[in-house]
Amino acid sequence: MISFFESFFEIQKKVHQIIFSWIPFSFGDVIYILLGIFLLYFIIKTFKKRSRSTSLLSILIIINIFYFAYQIFWGMLYFQTPIIKKLSSQDEPTVEKAKILALQYLEKCKETRKLVHEDKNGIFVIKDLKSVQQEILSQQSKLPKYISDKNATHINSFKPSIFKNVMNFTGILGYYNPFTAESQYNSQLPNTYVPFTSAHESSHQLGFAREQEANFVGYLIGINSKNLDLRYSTEYFTLKSLLNFIVEEDQEFVKKALKNYSIEMKRDRAYEKNFVLKHQGWLDDFFGFTNNLFLKSNQQEGSVTYSYFIDLLLNYEKVQKTKESYQAIRF
Repeated sequence: MISFFESFFEIQKKVHQIIFSWIPFSFGDVIYILLGIFLLYFIIKTFKKRSRSTSLLSILIIINIFYFAYQIFWGMLYFQTPIIKKLSSQDEPTVEKAKILALQYLEKCKETRKLVHEDKNGIFVIKDLKSVQQEILSQQSKLPKYISDKNATHINSFKPSIFKNVMNFTGILGYYNPFTAESQYNSQLPNTYVPFTSAHESSHQLGFAREQEANFVGYLIGINSKNLDLRYSTEYFTLKSLLNFIVEEDQEFVKKALKNYSIEMKRDRAYEKNFVLKHQGWLDDFFGFTNNLFLKSNQQEGSVTYSYFIDLLLNYEKVQKTKESYQAIRF
């Protein structure tokens, strides 16, 4: 049954991207706005006794059609075979292993950060976002076959969200629209977020529904990229994820790692922190709570849990080292 929905997803994704990708704005956002207007209209009509029953019926019909379409286009993909089962290594993640990898990615970030562009304040800035997007699409077809046998369409359907001003206060960096196959991102984010967020959303475009699996596929897309902006954003996300995983067990290690950030990385981190602090509020808490419920209702960990991504990352690294050792013995 799941294989049917995977095949159907490949067809509808390609058709939807052909239909909607050429539109310069997010058509999916327009659909959401129209849906909200219709629902608000019928909700207002429920306050009138004469039209209450028909309005309630209309609301139920709209919600059911929307939910049915969502499940057909996207919801069933949450029940795909988890990526962890595709890896030959399935060890439990440990803090000690994460520490070793965190130090490696700290050094990688330092080196890559020296090679990217800055604005006049010394903050990382993307010079050519289109080239980043094209690189993501190119890297989709280079994913390991044992992890992904999904079809890369090579159609650029990345769109800045119409709701960017609201997104600033929600903690949402981007999202995939299953009704139009568009990948939305918040164009007002600090640039350190944007390339990896785009790689993450492109993983949803490929058909990886689970959030932490989309993070892992986004990691595979960006980590060996020749595009420095994409690689730095991916390395930086990976480093932050590892430190977030470690911090509950060893705060001192994380403090030392942060102190060892390069001067350039410290500027990027301060800019990110200022952005987050500036936009904190009840809306951020509300969307964090609702997103947490949504993830758990779709067979996933909560939104603040990094363990599954770290689980995939550490086991993938082990598989790669095993392959490298085997090749070294052969030659």
